[in-house]
Amino acid sequence: MKKIWVWSITAALAGFLFGFDTVVISGADKKLQALWNSSDAFHGIVVVGMALWGTVVGALFGGIPTNKIGRKKTLIWIGILYTISALGSAFANDPITFAVFRFIGGLGVGASTIAAPAYISEIAPAKDRGKLVGLYQFNIVFGILIAFFSNYLLNGIGENAWRWMVGVEAIPAVLYTIFVLTVPKSPRWLITKFRNDEAQKVLQLINPDQNPEKMMLDIKDEMQNTVPQETIFIKKYRFPLILAFSIAFFNQLSGINAFLYYAPRIMTEAGLAESSALLSSIGIGIINILFTLLGIYLIDRVGRKQLMYAGSIGYIVSLSLVACAFFLDWQGIAMPIFLFLFIAAHAIGQGTVIWVFISEIFPNHLRGSGQSFGSSVHWILAAAVPSLIPVLFSTIGAGVVFAFFAFMMVLQLLFVAFVMPETKGVSLENMQELLSTKKK
Repeated sequence: MKKIWVWSITAALAGFLFGFDTVVISGADKKLQALWNSSDAFHGIVVVGMALWGTVVGALFGGIPTNKIGRKKTLIWIGILYTISALGSAFANDPITFAVFRFIGGLGVGASTIAAPAYISEIAPAKDRGKLVGLYQFNIVFGILIAFFSNYLLNGIGENAWRWMVGVEAIPAVLYTIFVLTVPKSPRWLITKFRNDEAQKVLQLINPDQNPEKMMLDIKDEMQNTVPQETIFIKKYRFPLILAFSIAFFNQLSGINAFLYYAPRIMTEAGLAESSALLSSIGIGIINILFTLLGIYLIDRVGRKQLMYAGSIGYIVSLSLVACAFFLDWQGIAMPIFLFLFIAAHAIGQGTVIWVFISEIFPNHLRGSGQSFGSSVHWILAAAVPSLIPVLFSTIGAGVVFAFFAFMMVLQLLFVAFVMPETKGVSLENMQELLSTKKK
């Protein structure tokens, strides 16, 4: 079991780079807009938003290398993309060059949301799968915390502080790429490629106390119920497709990425000074990591649905309070408290559950494609929503935006109550039987 933890943590480090890359731009946000004299629309869509559009492309097409060359090789290429992006962004001298290198980093983010959860879910025993895949989310929020902290420390070092903010990511990117070379290939992926001898050796490493031949037979039995060349879009997989779409859709319609990208801007809109806003951002990172740890601790104990219930209710309360703060002009300490509550709700609910859930609900031979579909929905919305934030704030106002997010979380609560199945403790090979029963 110790080896599985080490390999899972290593693969999950892709999440650290995801979190760091996603949020590091928040510290350079206003500086870059002033430096290049960009309009709100150009800044939101190109300078900030281009990384998100790269993520969309990475999510749309990341399932191809994940299935073709394997989970491990895809994770290695992800590390290379992050390294190129960090160094290129740091040395950029104009907004277009900066956006191109941020786009490359986005490719890594999008592909990591497919390859890392798929890899971990395929080496993890069913009873521990939630917390092991949850390590990916923990690393995301750890990366977010370190990015906020890094931005705060580097903020006052001069005119080129933004270059250090985005460039420092190259250090963990290189280390991650080296570490991921040491993990074995996914045994389930090897079996789908008929490389049974290699798969048996990996299964023996994963669980030396269990008969690897029996485990291989279980995996092969699941494959025998499949049709060659089938896709996730046939009628047979409609319910998992609906589940993946819904959880990804609601994840972004909570406003989480809009908030993470523009945390300091939202704080200053609410009346905090710039230094206080950056400091509050560190508080956000700490709350995020603490409640993610709690979610990881609970996910295999109370299940996925209970965490989603808690998160949905927390979302509704916190987003309603944030909207009221803007409508009624509540200034000072109230806004950071409401936003901390929002982050806690996200961390223990959607943050912990989404990548675990999507990695569970598709069969082995289609997991990369299913993960790609769910990630694509997530990232298309994650690109669209934050890109619109500067314009929406300056036109309809922040209060209306957060009120809309609160309404969408009421709909998420209904989805959890009436549609979402509980997948806790179910083996990947038995998952389709569970989903068929739930559908009926």
